[in-house]
Amino acid sequence: MPGELDKVADQARALREWFRGFVRKHAGRPLTPKALRELGPLNGLLERDEAFSQISRHHHGDGDRLELRMMRRWRSPECLLLPIGEALAKFVCEEDFAYVKACEGHSCTLFFADRTRRRARRWCSMAICGNRAKQAAHRNRLKNKH
Repeated sequence: MPGELDKVADQARALREWFRGFVRKHAGRPLTPKALRELGPLNGLLERDEAFSQISRHHHGDGDRLELRMMRRWRSPECLLLPIGEALAKFVCEEDFAYVKACEGHSCTLFFADRTRRRARRWCSMAICGNRAKQAAHRNRLKNKH
C-alpha cells in the first residue's frame, strides 16, 4: 500500500535515534544487566519475528551439501526492521561497550568499536574523518607559520 514503506522508514529512523541515545549513554564502560531495562524497544521489535529453520541445499565448491538455514516470513513491511533489530541486539550482546567510542570527526555522529591494540583509535574512518582532521591540522600548522 502507498505510504507503508515511508512508515517503515520513519520507524527505522526512530529506532536508529533511540539506539544512538542508548549507545551514547553507555559508551566507554561495560554494559551491566541493569541496561536490560532500557532495551525494551529493541526486545519489542525482536519478539515480532516469524523466523524458522529450514534444511536446504548449499552449493559448495566440492559439491552440494545440506545446511540448516534461518528463514523468515515477510508478512508486512515492518518485517524489514527485523534484520536491523537483530544486528543491534548482536552488537549489544557481543560488543564490549568499554571500547565503544564516538568519532572525533568535526561533524560526524557515528560511533565505533575500537578494536585496536592500544585502544587509541579516534575516528570512525581514517579515510574520511581521520583524513579531514589531519588535513585541517596541517592547514592550521601552515597558517601559524606565516
